[in-house]
Amino acid sequence: MNINQSLPGSKALSKLTKVGPGRYREDHGLGFDDFIIGDIFEHRPGRTVTEADNVWMSLICMNNHPAHINAEYAKQTEFGQILVSSLVTFSIVGGMSLASTSAKAIANLGWDNVRLVAPVFVGDTLYAESEVIHKRPSASRPGQGVVTVRTKGLKANGQICLSYERSFLITLDQVPLA
Repeated sequence: MNINQSLPGSKALSKLTKVGPGRYREDHGLGFDDFIIGDIFEHRPGRTVTEADNVWMSLICMNNHPAHINAEYAKQTEFGQILVSSLVTFSIVGGMSLASTSAKAIANLGWDNVRLVAPVFVGDTLYAESEVIHKRPSASRPGQGVVTVRTKGLKANGQICLSYERSFLITLDQVPLA
């Protein structure tokens, strides 16, 4: 298969819609009907966590625990080195997942079952994947639906470091007639 060919059933995250002669508008994200329970999205590219990411985000979030920002203190912990703040890991993994999950979302509805299952260190490269686990039309918002995904943050060696479930509100592709 040619590298520029896609498998049957592939989903386009981006398209250009013609809006005039020689003029196109970008459209990003998946619609409600594109989410199939059981589908897994591998989010790419990966992201290597830097010292600046960890220190800046830790301080912006007012997480000044010395395990995240003090190398001498961190050497004395069971990890023996600076531990990347879970807020940094959560932000990077969450950000990586947005283009292929909620680029067309109306609102984020929340996160459930957040688990931090392995430490992350400066220099670790993170990847993410999300599985569609539930979707339904909204009971209270006609023309809208709720999609829930389970997202995993993975280190380059495949070890899971973070997992959570996230639900978001999205417009139905075809609004049912009243």
